[in-house]
Amino acid sequence: MKADSISKKTNKPIFGFFTGSDWCGWCHKLQNDVFAKPDFIKWAKEKVVLLELDFPRKKQLPQELQQQNYGLAQAFQVQGYPTVWLFTINRDSTTGANVKLNALGSLGYPSGDILGKEEIKFLETANSILNKGK
Repeated sequence: MKADSISKKTNKPIFGFFTGSDWCGWCHKLQNDVFAKPDFIKWAKEKVVLLELDFPRKKQLPQELQQQNYGLAQAFQVQGYPTVWLFTINRDSTTGANVKLNALGSLGYPSGDILGKEEIKFLETANSILNKGK
């Protein structure tokens, strides 16, 4: 997982986006209403390492990627899509094995009376999670 090594080098948590790229309407809505916005793009570059964990229905992912995605979905007990988990990974410093996931918190599509302000609500929640993890 490249995100793991980038996270370690930059000392930033991983932003794991669990999605169904070819079937999940709310995943597309989250991407359009939040992830495509300049404020989110700027925030993400400064604060996190982005990782998309895809669960498509119409295309087959490479076996290694599929195993990684299902393993992380199981570890975080993902029940629906879209789900975002902010987390870090700790490895045994001598062997590189014995991976330990440190879950900081999760998010989904922002809810409430926020039409047109989804990215603001999402970023407020994400920042709250990151600040708790410090």
